[in-house]
Amino acid sequence: MTAPVRIAQLSCGPDYSGVQHEIEAAAHEVNGEIFFPDIALKDIQRDFDLFGLDVRSPDLKLAIARARALVDGRVEADAVFIATCFRCAEAAIVRNELRRYIHEHSKLPVVSYSFTERTTAGTLLTRMEALSTIARRRALLARETQQGITLGLDSGSSTTKAIVMKDNRIIGTGWQPTMEVLKSAQGVIDHALQEAGITLDDVQATGTTGYGRFLVGKAIKADLIQEELTVNSKGAVYLADRQHGPATVIDIGGMDNKAISVMDGIPGVFTMGGICAGASGRFLEMTAKRLGVDITELGPLSMKGFGGRVPMNSYCIVFGTQSLVNALAAGSTREDVAAAACHSVAEQVFEQQLQEVDIKEPVLMVGGTSLIEGLVHAMGELLQTKIVVPPHSQYIGAVGSALLASGFIRDD
Repeated sequence: MTAPVRIAQLSCGPDYSGVQHEIEAAAHEVNGEIFFPDIALKDIQRDFDLFGLDVRSPDLKLAIARARALVDGRVEADAVFIATCFRCAEAAIVRNELRRYIHEHSKLPVVSYSFTERTTAGTLLTRMEALSTIARRRALLARETQQGITLGLDSGSSTTKAIVMKDNRIIGTGWQPTMEVLKSAQGVIDHALQEAGITLDDVQATGTTGYGRFLVGKAIKADLIQEELTVNSKGAVYLADRQHGPATVIDIGGMDNKAISVMDGIPGVFTMGGICAGASGRFLEMTAKRLGVDITELGPLSMKGFGGRVPMNSYCIVFGTQSLVNALAAGSTREDVAAAACHSVAEQVFEQQLQEVDIKEPVLMVGGTSLIEGLVHAMGELLQTKIVVPPHSQYIGAVGSALLASGFIRDD
């Protein structure tokens, strides 16, 4: 059996909040082993003083000292998990500084997380799986070109996508809303194969990602079943031709958001989730429906409006929808409401997700929401940079799966 991935935990409060067991259970699911870096008592004050961040909590002081031990090589680890309580402002500052410090001074993959008393192993699973993937499959993630004939499938919460690639070219695509997971998967696979002019027997390797990756992967006997954090970041830099140097990937999905800091094609720091589905593609779908347009028309509509005229609350999908109704009832134009909805989603992602990663250009937006011009425009304004939307950005997970799956092609 493969040795467990050693995940160093730097934290304050998970025992008191009753979530430590959930953290360990999530790590165990991906053959990971949570451990607390062991350091000498005499080193704690020295390391804390050298770090130069004045905090009161003894647990946070210990976390800082442990971080220095990891960076200095006094303690060996494969990955780092930083966790603090969402209620504590001091802990939020330390969490952010430790994440930046470890990322800048080591090659250890890092995920930081703000937990609540209701955090479960299921909530943490994708994050732990990504840490494990980066630690175990760094050589696979370094792959820059696709070879042979491969099929990638992304079974997402809102849509299911498939891509067929041949010798570094996309030759077939498939897309449809996710209804029944397996039926949706079969539908997009059939469409992609037909467009490519081949049969499933011609495919040399397959890969799956997304929420339904395990179910679909088992059904099609996929060679690669991998979480979307690493797959999407790889697909993004591949399609944008930015596999060397830094990049930041933003993926606003149907249910959650992902922000990933990438260096030379390999993710280093990432975060996912959000306070509410109000900052998601689902909210924008509801906005389009309320405005009487298709989601594909929301982007052009929003570019004709000025969101500053409309107060919008997307921190809750219920209150956000109420803001929509109130604005329209008060006489706001559809264009202004569409622009306000896009700005509101971008603003929450900026405030909640993008504070947890170091933003380095180019900034790549991927996923279906990257096709909504108003959302891309709003994000660019907030970040004061030009956002890059690569070709085939809505197929990003399927592309990443097809690319990585080519690493499993056997030479006969």
